[in-house]
Amino acid sequence: MASWYGAPFDGQRTSSGEIYDMNEFTAAHRTLPFGAVVRVTNLANGRETEVRVNDRGPFVANRVIDLSHAAAQALEMIGTGTARVRLTVIAGPNPRVGFFGVQVGAFVNHENAERLQAQLGPRYTPITIANFDSGKGVFYRVRVGRVASQSAAAALAAQLRSEEHMTTFVVRLDN
Repeated sequence: MASWYGAPFDGQRTSSGEIYDMNEFTAAHRTLPFGAVVRVTNLANGRETEVRVNDRGPFVANRVIDLSHAAAQALEMIGTGTARVRLTVIAGPNPRVGFFGVQVGAFVNHENAERLQAQLGPRYTPITIANFDSGKGVFYRVRVGRVASQSAAAALAAQLRSEEHMTTFVVRLDN
């Protein structure tokens, strides 16, 4: 499932450090490396477009990619806001090579992030807090683990959901 983002984020810094331009063909993905070029196909109407991953997200359950406004227009999904899609990586760094972890929380208050880090510390390692300056404020993202495959991170995410009853997202850690 794809969603899109536009005006409120236009001109803000992305996770890659670029400034988001909603009129460019870009996207946010939790695990594909920055610079990956992805063909996105809207399964409802067959429309396709290509986007370059330059941001992280979406951090909403059941969504795999967050498209720029321009890409969403090309796929004719502006009105619905979401669409069932197929993703095909067509260029860029190898998406299977890298380090992955599990995001278990994101806070605007650093103390809340530290509290969660301390709570999970006795059972999991490493637990890191990654700062993200959105341009409208800093978010403190709490992440568990550092593993060399997306499947190992998915297993850790399942363990955290089962044992800790947490909402989890597998994320790429190296870029």
